[in-house]
Amino acid sequence: MIDKKEIISDRLANAINYQQLKELTENNIRSNNPDFLNEMERAYYEYRKLNLARMSRLEKVYKPTEEALKVISRINSPQTWLVITEDWCGDSAQTIPVIFALASLNSNIELKFLLRDDNPDLMNLYLTGGKRSIPKLIVYDKSLNEILLWGPRPAAAKAIAEELIRKGVNKQEMTKQIHFWYAKDGGYSTEREIIELLDKNLMTNLKEQSFS
Repeated sequence: MIDKKEIISDRLANAINYQQLKELTENNIRSNNPDFLNEMERAYYEYRKLNLARMSRLEKVYKPTEEALKVISRINSPQTWLVITEDWCGDSAQTIPVIFALASLNSNIELKFLLRDDNPDLMNLYLTGGKRSIPKLIVYDKSLNEILLWGPRPAAAKAIAEELIRKGVNKQEMTKQIHFWYAKDGGYSTEREIIELLDKNLMTNLKEQSFS
């Protein structure tokens, strides 16, 4: 039988931080000459370049709200925030800077990243509708119990994608419209959903403590 916590603990030992994730993307870009890439490789090369720009933009425009500050300040015991991602993933680029900013608000939070394709056994624990959709945020307490799951994209972005698929819109146009929505949203839908999940967990813990 698979020991879930053993897999998580093992993978967390090799996880990277936010700066290392960005450096990995930069290295993946620098180490490739687009003139010598095939069509698929060039596409991933361009995704990475675009994602770095998206992340840099979001780092500048997104600022945590007072509600986020209030909720996260109530976290009074260690948590590990793990994000399963890939540097070519557009949804990751549009949400990870928000997750980083939120995690930075409280020293009890340690934020770590793992690459999906290097960790298939871990990814298979957190499928979305049977698919390895990313990014996926999993928050653990100090005993590696799961506090919350979030991802791979905000509900509004998911609804847009589903509607465009229903209409038969091609992937290129769908991607364009979703990223247009992300640009307008500024990361605040991601923040709101994560904060709501955190607040719910904190309230549940408070009730349990009051009855213990």
